[in-house]
Amino acid sequence: MQDILKALHLQISNHGISTGLASWEGQGEELSSFSPVDGQLIGKVNAASRQDYDTVIGQAQEAFKTWRFVPAPKRGDIVRQMADQFRKYKTELGTLVSYEMGKSLQEGMGEVQEIIDICDFAVGLSRQLYGLSMHSERPAHRMYEQWHPIGIVGIISAFNFPVAVWSWNSMLAWVCGDMCVWKPSEKTPLTAIACQHIIQDVLKTNDVPEGVSSLIIGGREVGEWLANDPNVPLVSATGSTCMGKAVGQAVGARLGRSLLELGGNNAIIISQHADLPLAIPAIVFGAVGTAGQRCTSTRRLIIHESTYEEVKRQLVKAYGQLRIGNPLDANNHVGPLIDELAVGNYQTAVKEIRTSGGTFVVEPDVLTGDTFSSGCYVKPCIAEVENHWPIVQHETFAPILYLIKYNTLDEAIALQNGVPQGLSSAIFTLNLREAEQFLSQVGSDCGIANVNIGTSGAEIGGAFGGEKETGGGRESGSDAWKAYMRRQTNTINYGTTLPLAQGIKFEL
Repeated sequence: MQDILKALHLQISNHGISTGLASWEGQGEELSSFSPVDGQLIGKVNAASRQDYDTVIGQAQEAFKTWRFVPAPKRGDIVRQMADQFRKYKTELGTLVSYEMGKSLQEGMGEVQEIIDICDFAVGLSRQLYGLSMHSERPAHRMYEQWHPIGIVGIISAFNFPVAVWSWNSMLAWVCGDMCVWKPSEKTPLTAIACQHIIQDVLKTNDVPEGVSSLIIGGREVGEWLANDPNVPLVSATGSTCMGKAVGQAVGARLGRSLLELGGNNAIIISQHADLPLAIPAIVFGAVGTAGQRCTSTRRLIIHESTYEEVKRQLVKAYGQLRIGNPLDANNHVGPLIDELAVGNYQTAVKEIRTSGGTFVVEPDVLTGDTFSSGCYVKPCIAEVENHWPIVQHETFAPILYLIKYNTLDEAIALQNGVPQGLSSAIFTLNLREAEQFLSQVGSDCGIANVNIGTSGAEIGGAFGGEKETGGGRESGSDAWKAYMRRQTNTINYGTTLPLAQGIKFEL
C-alpha cells in the first residue's frame, strides 16, 4: 500500500486541507484513517479549523470572479484533461478506494471509472447548457432564458462512494462555472486528498485560479459550517436521512438550495413470470455488493407466493457460495463493513429481527480469526419478515436481505412503496403488462425504477436520486446540471414603442 500512496503523491502527515493548487496543514484535530480490510492505520491528517474554512471560502469567492468568465467549452476541456489524469491513475486510486473503504477491488476500479465517465459526460455538456426561447405577447419583443453559474457549491460526500459522488457534483459544477468546496467523509479522507493531487497538474497547467477546487477535511462541524454559510448558495449532501434533514433545515433557513441524496430501502419484486436465472444474480449482487453499504443496495425482496419457496432455495444455495475476505483479492465476493460501529448496527438489527419474530434462512454472524482481524467482517444473511416491522422500515447499512411474500401485483407495489424511503426499485417479470404497471404513475414511487435489472448499477447518463426521505435531489446525468446554475428570463424590446403587458395604458 505504501507504493500506492507514493504513486498518488500522498505525504500523509500534512494534508488536512488541500486546494487544487496548494496544500497546508489544518489547524483542527488529528484524524486517523484505519483500513477496515486489516485494521491497519493508513495515515493521519489534520482537520480544518474554522479559520481554515473561512480562508477556503474566501479563496473560492475570489476565484469565482475569474472562473465564471471562462467559456464553458474551455471549462469542459479542462475537465477532459482531468479525465485523462484519472485514466492514468485508475489502478492506484481504485486500489486506495478499496483499501480505505473496504469495497472490492473491482468496485474500487469501477468507482474511478465513474469519475472518468462523468468527466466525459461533462465535456459534452459544456457545449449544451441550453436555455429556451419563448414567444412574447407583445409585438417586437423577444423572450428567452439563460443559465448562469450559481457560485460556490458545497459537496458533502459519504464513505461508501468516497470519490465517485464528488465527481458527479464537481465535474458538472465546474463546466457550469461554479466553485467546489468538498467535505469528504472523515472515514475516507485519503482518497479525497488523492483526487486533489491527481487533478493538481491540470489546474496548474491551465492557470485555473486557486479556489476553484477546494478540499476541507473534518467531521460534522465542517458540514454544519457549509450548511449555515450564506456564501454557499448550494449544498449537495450525500448520507443518511438524519444527516440530510439537518442539512436541509439549515440551508432552508437561510433560503439556500440543497441537493440531497439520502437513504434507500430498495426492493425488488419477483413476479411469478420472472426469469429466475436472470433475477438471482441481480439479487445477490444488489444485496451483498459493497457489503450492503450502497444507498442502492437491495434490502427487500418481495416475492410472489407461487415462486417464493423456489427463490428462497436458490438464494440459500447462492449465499452458500459467497467468499468473504480481503476485498483486494479478486476471488472474494464480500469485504468488510466500514468500521466496528457499522458492525454494531448490524448486530442490533439482527437482534431486532429476532425480537420482532423474523426467521433467518441464512444465519448472520460476525466473523473472527486472522483473516478477519479488523473486526469489521460480517456474514451476509437473509431473513423472512413482515414489511411493516420497524426494523424493515429502517435502512440498515449492512448485508441483510428481507424476504416478503405477496399475492397480487397491486399488493406487491403497495409493499414496495410502503416505506419512508424512495430511491431505487426493480421488478423481474416477462409480463409486459406487469412491467408497464410497475413503471406507471400507480407503480413504483422511487426516483429509479428498473425492469429485469437490479436496484444497483445506475449509469451516469440518467439523473440519479430519489423521493420521500431520500431527499428529492438529482445528480449526474440528464438535466441534473440545472441544479448548479441559476435561471434567468430575459425580454428584449427591439421596437419603437413600449406596449405594456395585458394591454395596460400608461400615458405621461
